[in-house]
Amino acid sequence: MGWALGGPIGALIGFAVGYMADDSSLSVQTQAGGPQQRYQRQTRGGDFSSALLVLSAAVMKADGKLMKSELNYIREFLERQFGSMAAAEQIGILKELLNKDIPTREVCYQIRDFMEHPMRLQLVHYLFGIAQSDGRVDKTEAEEIKRIAHYMNISQKDFESIMAMFYKDAESSYKILEIEHSATDEEVKKAYRKMAMKYHPDKVKDLGDEFQKAAQEKFIKVQEAYEHIRKERGMK
Repeated sequence: MGWALGGPIGALIGFAVGYMADDSSLSVQTQAGGPQQRYQRQTRGGDFSSALLVLSAAVMKADGKLMKSELNYIREFLERQFGSMAAAEQIGILKELLNKDIPTREVCYQIRDFMEHPMRLQLVHYLFGIAQSDGRVDKTEAEEIKRIAHYMNISQKDFESIMAMFYKDAESSYKILEIEHSATDEEVKKAYRKMAMKYHPDKVKDLGDEFQKAAQEKFIKVQEAYEHIRKERGMK
């Protein structure tokens, strides 16, 4: 029972589970004892997945269209992480969340206060994956993710770094490394080391092996950006 079972996230998940279940024992308690007394600083897999489901609903609803490709992306992700049975339950919760108004700011503040920075970065990366699942990131979806990132206290540079992993242009490699095109070769190397450390999968090891595998994708994008710049400049 982690921190996600309190506050706005707990209330939303509790609504979804309670609506789905005939057995009242499955409902999530969010009030007794006060949420602050139950919150735990350590983020667990259940906390992360609860936050992921709520924010997924917010992004899916951003452009006013619920796409099958988005739902399939989320289902496949959940199946890889938790198996088909657990994924089916979580998709059921997600579908109920899509019928609710998501208090995005309050949800993000809860995540900001109780989730470590590397895990918040992983959430932003995942949300862009949903937005791009239909082949393009809609402007309204990008704006919603930007708003979410801001509420979660993700810096503009970190946001642009992750966003650049989903947009291919002449500057995307530099944006991923959070540097300007005018950076010296030494500054490029320094930036690569910094970003490789920031996005290393071990940063989310508390969530378990499954989430480390998902984080590996972000880490690889950093390596690819560095290799692109290195080859372009003829760096050794």
